[in-house]
Amino acid sequence: MFKEKINLKNLPQHISIIMDGNGRWAKQKGLLRALGHEEGTQAVRDVVEGSAELGIKNLTLYAFSTENWNRPKMEVDTLMRLLVSSLKKEIKTLTKNDIRLNAIGNLENLPKKAQKELHEVIEKTKNNTRMVLTLALSYGSREELIQVVRELSKKVKNEEISPDAIDESIINQHLYTRNLPDVDLLIRTSGEQRISNFLLWQIAYAELYFTNILWPDFRRENLYEAIYNYQTRERRFGKTSEQIS
Repeated sequence: MFKEKINLKNLPQHISIIMDGNGRWAKQKGLLRALGHEEGTQAVRDVVEGSAELGIKNLTLYAFSTENWNRPKMEVDTLMRLLVSSLKKEIKTLTKNDIRLNAIGNLENLPKKAQKELHEVIEKTKNNTRMVLTLALSYGSREELIQVVRELSKKVKNEEISPDAIDESIINQHLYTRNLPDVDLLIRTSGEQRISNFLLWQIAYAELYFTNILWPDFRRENLYEAIYNYQTRERRFGKTSEQIS
């Protein structure tokens, strides 16, 4: 329905998604939270394939935040197990759809097995060009920005860079997302309406789209609805409507 309404010449270059609601989906059905996370992998597959099919060039999924490490150990262990098993399963899907896998975050905090599987899939898909799928893992935007400040402080101290030379482009070069464009459309599922420490710098001018659909029930048609909604908005970037027209 919505796919036919989308203007393919005005697609967002970078979509990011806060995949929220796995636990609540499971609770509503009287299931363990872990089963909600497992069901959420079906939504990931459908949305990734749908994005590539439509022509989206960059898709970033908030898979695991720095704060998620504080969840019950059993749930964290389940999420890490799912990460490893999903990467193994999805290598064929990524290859078939010409999708390159990328990852951002403090990846050293991931279990060694997850790190190994992640790096293997990244290596195997590095020459794919249709779309870049980025997984934000052990990611926190404040931590990312703190790291940028530390790196730039060292460079200033070592006289590698002048303080006056630090601008937006310099900061962009030091972010995890240095090879990605700014986010155009940020989607959050489950009805929550907050950013949750996700890509705070990169979403400065992103359009925000919130839906009550829980992540396990989210499918490509819901993605297309969000994109269609995005295309109905006027993006002014601080200018007036008259300047844009």
